[in-house]
Amino acid sequence: MDFRFSPEEEAFRDEIRAFLRAELPAGWSEGGGASGFGEASGDRYDFLRGFQRKLSARGWLTLGWPREHGGLAAGHMMQVIYSEEMSYNRAPTQVGVGPDRVGPTIILAGTEEQQAQHLLGIANAETVWCQGFSEPGSGSDLASLQTRAVIDGDSFVVTGQKIWTSLAHKADWCVLLVRTDPDAPKHKGISYLLVDMSLPGIEVRPLIDLTSRHTFNEVFFDKVRVPRDCLVGELNRGWYIAAATLDFERSGINRVVAGIRIYEELVEHWRHARLGDGRAGVGPLLAGLGLEFQIGRILAYRVASMQARGQVPNAEASLSKVFGSELQQRLANAALNITGLPGQLTSDSKSAPLGGRLQEYYLTTAGLTVAAGTNEIQRNIIAGRGLGLPRD
Repeated sequence: MDFRFSPEEEAFRDEIRAFLRAELPAGWSEGGGASGFGEASGDRYDFLRGFQRKLSARGWLTLGWPREHGGLAAGHMMQVIYSEEMSYNRAPTQVGVGPDRVGPTIILAGTEEQQAQHLLGIANAETVWCQGFSEPGSGSDLASLQTRAVIDGDSFVVTGQKIWTSLAHKADWCVLLVRTDPDAPKHKGISYLLVDMSLPGIEVRPLIDLTSRHTFNEVFFDKVRVPRDCLVGELNRGWYIAAATLDFERSGINRVVAGIRIYEELVEHWRHARLGDGRAGVGPLLAGLGLEFQIGRILAYRVASMQARGQVPNAEASLSKVFGSELQQRLANAALNITGLPGQLTSDSKSAPLGGRLQEYYLTTAGLTVAAGTNEIQRNIIAGRGLGLPRD
């Protein structure tokens, strides 16, 4: 096995690094800790939107899209390098879920009219998308969702509630899962809609997270009339399209590399601050975490390598997700134990180690084993599709 990247791939890495040195402000740190979205408000949000347009101008926002749809048709390893460098430098790779989830889904299953209507706006960083999947009673068991859509003439009439909808308060459009056949088995009565967030009857309420940021929302639909031509794929077969959307979400290296940057900063802090304080065992702990991060990186490379060969890394992607998310939680816990009480200080304190990032990192890593499919569900996938174990 050759772990080296090609000269072309290394040149692309150098190009990304040069771009980030020129375009990211000095001392920039993407808000939102390990979550990746940050706070969608004020001048910071305006900067994020402007940065997306710069990525779009280089074609990086749609790096893996086919050329006929405005992408660069870059291979999986080139996409990994891009995600790796952007995550390590805490750069905002996108606003919303348009480029990495919605766009590829519309390319895969959308009509020509839907592609013409939406892909250019996503590629040019003009439209922001959110994902209306989870509900108060339907998270890990997403197929139990209850938001209803009833056909009435040329419209779907949608009634229900979604929750944890990132950036719904800023989004122009939403990819929405709805139940269109309540009598069918739960996986076979779901449809996939593209919904204009400005339609009458949609109400967005903020959910403030542990870091006091407004990223999440709950969204209510009160008899919202969605045109029937906003249906993606076949009626009542939206579950299979949603599965493709989630596969696009789970194939990145960012969850590992975001932790590597914090880890390196923690090691450097310990080297300068440990002066005879006598806490034995910290060195071996940091060494062990460093080894685990290298393993996590290789697991993510494995997923990309399989995709590059045309294989479907179901169990392998789940393994990478479980290992990477739980590793970040182990690092966050170790970091606060190593730094002690100062590790809980925020960025407005001069005494805060690592610029006050540790307390935010600790809080945001709490949700990593839930987001993108809980780790319990991921372990079921590993057991069934990877190890061939029976379901019962």
